[in-house]
Amino acid sequence: MAESTKLSLTARAPEGSRTARRLRRSGEVPGVIYGGDGEPSHFSVDARILRNTLAHSGAILDISIDGGTPSPVLVKDLQRHPVRGEIMHVDLLRVNMNETIHTTVTLELTGGDEAPGVVEGGVLSQETREINIEALPGDIPDSIVHDVSAMQINDTLTLSAVTVPEGIKLLDDLDETVIATITPPTLEPVEEEIETETALVGEEGEAQAEGDTAEGAAESAESSEES
Repeated sequence: MAESTKLSLTARAPEGSRTARRLRRSGEVPGVIYGGDGEPSHFSVDARILRNTLAHSGAILDISIDGGTPSPVLVKDLQRHPVRGEIMHVDLLRVNMNETIHTTVTLELTGGDEAPGVVEGGVLSQETREINIEALPGDIPDSIVHDVSAMQINDTLTLSAVTVPEGIKLLDDLDETVIATITPPTLEPVEEEIETETALVGEEGEAQAEGDTAEGAAESAESSEES
C-alpha cells in the first residue's frame, strides 16, 4: 500500500503566465488542485520542498493549503522544463480514499543482465514503461516490478505475464501490450567480404576512369580533325 506524505501549500490567485514566471524566479512552483466535489484551487509551493517530497513520497500526498485541513491528492501531472528538467507546474487531483481511480504506474524490469538472451548477446528492449491501472488510492504502488531474467533471444513479453499486487486491476490489453523483447545480436560484416567488395569497386572505378580517358582522347582527336 502506498504511504502518504504531507505537503504544505500556499494559496494564490489564478493569475496569468507573467505571475507564474515571477513565482518560478522566486523559487516557487505554481500548481492547481481539481477534482472531487470542490472547485479548482490554485497554489504555489517551494520548488526544493516539492522536489524532495516527490522523491521520497508514495502515490498519495496529504496536502494542506495555508495550514488548513489536510486532504489526500494524487499527482496527476508534472510539467518540466524541456532543457533543465526542473518542475514548472504541478497538477494535483483530489481523491476519495474509498473509491477506485484510474491512473498510471511505472513498470520496472529487473534481471535483464542475467537473462540468457542478453548473456548470449541479444538486445533487451523495454517497449512499455507505464501501464494503466485501476485501484483504491491507498493501494496504488510506486511502481510495478517484473523479473525478466528468464527471457531468451527472440522472446516477446506481454502484459499477461506481469503479476500485480492484490487490489490492482490492469486496464491495458493483456495479450496485445508488449512489455519487452530480446532481439538477436546484429552480425558484423566479415572483414574478407569488406576487402573483396572494396577491391571490386576499385577495379570498376579504374576501368571506368580508363574508359573516360579514352573517350576524352577520341573527342579531342575529332575536334582537331574538324578544325
